[in-house]
Order: sequence, then structure tokens, then C-alpha cells
Amino acid sequence: MKTTKFLARLLLGAALTFAGIGHLTFARATFQAQVPSWLPLDPDLVVLASGVVEISLGLALTSLSKFQIQIGLVTALFFIAVFPGNISQYLTHTDAFGLNTDQARLIRLFFQPLLVIWTLWATGAWSYLRGVVSK
Repeated sequence: MKTTKFLARLLLGAALTFAGIGHLTFARATFQAQVPSWLPLDPDLVVLASGVVEISLGLALTSLSKFQIQIGLVTALFFIAVFPGNISQYLTHTDAFGLNTDQARLIRLFFQPLLVIWTLWATGAWSYLRGVVSK
């Protein structure tokens, strides 16, 4: 199980790093389409900032195993923080990342909680939270 969690954490870190690079380069415009219109910030600034955060979290997940629980908690909170963008994409019928139907955008909404669970499990933060709650 330890090896599986380690590999899951590495895969998640690599995916976050890749997505963050996409925010700063080849997918920048696509990510801007996901920034909710009600957010009182420049969409490009949001995309650039979230890209830097994703790269930082991805690299931390793959290299700072001593702090994996803390990094897992922060990464899970990040996934929760960006969830309104996914909801906005669904509600505004915005095409991005090949999600060009309401059904595809709706299905995607169910994957965000899975990312949170994956993060918490792979970093040991799930067990940590269970221990804190049971005290």
C-alpha cells in the first residue's frame, strides 16, 4: 500500500506540474475561459497565479515527502478553491478542454471531489484528519 500511495502522490504531482505549465503557456487562453465572470480579478492574473500555485504544489508533492500531510491538505484546499471555476464553466456553457457539452461539463464536476480524496489519501492527510476528528 505504501508503494501505491507513493506512486499516486507522484502521479498527482506530475499532473499538477504539467497543468501549471499549461496555465503559463500552451493552455493559458483555455484556462482563462474557466475563470468565473463574477470573480473581481483579471482572468489572466488568476490563470498565471493558479499556474504558479499548481507547479509549486506539484513539485512539493513529488519532492517534499517529509511534509506530505501538510502539502496534501493545502493541495486538497486548492482543488476545493478552484471548484467554482468548474461550476461556472458548467453554468455558463463554456467550452474548454474538450468539454463542449453540458453533459461532459456536468460529469467533470464529479471528478473534482475524487481529486480531493485522491490527494488526501495519497499524502496520508486522510488518516491524519481522521485522527484529529476522533480525538
